[in-house]
Amino acid sequence: MAEDPQRNFRSAYYEKVGFRGVEEKKSLEILLKDNPLDVEKLCTFSQRFPLPSMYRVHVWKVLLGILPPHSDSHTLVAGYRREQYEDVLEALQVMRFIHGTTPQVEVYLRMFQLEAQELPRRSELLPPGDEDEDFLAIGKAMEEIVEDSVDCYWLIKCFVNQFNNKFGDSIPHMPKSLEYYLGLEDARLLAHLKSCSALSKLPYNLWFRRCFAGCFPESSLQRVWDKVISGSCKILVFVAVEVLLSYKIMLMGMSRPEAIVQFLSNIPQENTDAIVTKAIDLWHKYCGTPMHSV
Repeated sequence: MAEDPQRNFRSAYYEKVGFRGVEEKKSLEILLKDNPLDVEKLCTFSQRFPLPSMYRVHVWKVLLGILPPHSDSHTLVAGYRREQYEDVLEALQVMRFIHGTTPQVEVYLRMFQLEAQELPRRSELLPPGDEDEDFLAIGKAMEEIVEDSVDCYWLIKCFVNQFNNKFGDSIPHMPKSLEYYLGLEDARLLAHLKSCSALSKLPYNLWFRRCFAGCFPESSLQRVWDKVISGSCKILVFVAVEVLLSYKIMLMGMSRPEAIVQFLSNIPQENTDAIVTKAIDLWHKYCGTPMHSV
């Protein structure tokens, strides 16, 4: 599809005067009027542009299969989702797995375990363990993005399931991908991380299993999750590369792997929007930009 010069001019003008995304918002609104919704076009849009905050949760629910493509059915299906949520919640209350003081994110965990038939016996019930930390981190981040508890639970559940089912086999290979792309962008930084034995100890779980939940504030995180939910786990590699590039000067001054890992596990929060923007540019540079979806 040929690029529209007039559209490119308008987009450049809007961005210059501070209205970046005006055209994209209009394009998304057109897509959302389709019935049935074209999920493939919504994926392409989400890969190419950040989702406007007012539509983000709705688009995520469609992409994750929580709502069907047929808009006529959304109210009915949303009602079924709420009923299922309430039934599972009530079952856990009756079995005394949760009570009034149980943290909400732990409630989501027990609901997830019950539906997956992984709920421990009550006699063996312990506080959430290390194996639950990835779910809890994603759950806590989702709580900050989504207000409604029913929507929040379904988004956590479907996000975690989709990520594990679709990308689970790719996660072990992501550190090698990071090494490859970091070598292309900054061979000196890569050599330094190797020489002080830090490369193998980077916070890969935080980055690749938790999808940066607990690392970035939600305003930055949701832009990364737009790409993950719409079908790309590789964006996580480029975000990690950009984190390393953004703090190159600081990292080059460290020689202890423990200090490097400690710093990268608790990066400053004020620079994360710029990191995500550069990471998306890097991702498009190496993986290409999806064709415009409208």
